[in-house]
Amino acid sequence: MNFLPAAIPDIIRIDPQVFEDPRGFFLETYCADRMAAAGIPDHFVQDNHSGSGKNILRGLHYQIRQAQGKLIRTVSGEIYDVAVDLRRSSPTYGRWAGELLSADNKRMLWIPPGFAHGFYVLSEWAEVLYKATDYYLPEWERTLIWNDPTVGISWPIPVGVMPILSSKDASGARLEVAEVYE
Repeated sequence: MNFLPAAIPDIIRIDPQVFEDPRGFFLETYCADRMAAAGIPDHFVQDNHSGSGKNILRGLHYQIRQAQGKLIRTVSGEIYDVAVDLRRSSPTYGRWAGELLSADNKRMLWIPPGFAHGFYVLSEWAEVLYKATDYYLPEWERTLIWNDPTVGISWPIPVGVMPILSSKDASGARLEVAEVYE
């Protein structure tokens, strides 16, 4: 596995070593000692799997208490995955990083606790798997609005297309009024 810092160094892109032959492929998606050496925890408590159609935007979600670190990968289709630093004491507070994750490139992304997370589906269908370092608790979930001009995410949304959003995601808070981490 190759571990590469994203636009925000605390976010790590993981390029697995893929072994291919006429039968198909094999890759390692998690190895505790290698992940720990790269700064990724070895304790996950929950695995999640979502499926979404083209032009769906999920996020930007975070838990203000019991913040979750997430190890994300796409097993079907392609997404643009984004994380926004919500740690007020961080030198990268309010900045974002994004990566293309797909079934073809097999990349993974580590997003530590303290970030809002979301993704936009580029393919007709995408399935995303992620491991979380803490349990999902809906009472502590918050949403940062996907198009906050202060954050300025460059989503790869085609001109004239409005992303498909849940009502929760459409009514997310702007960074200036959002609950954030210290």
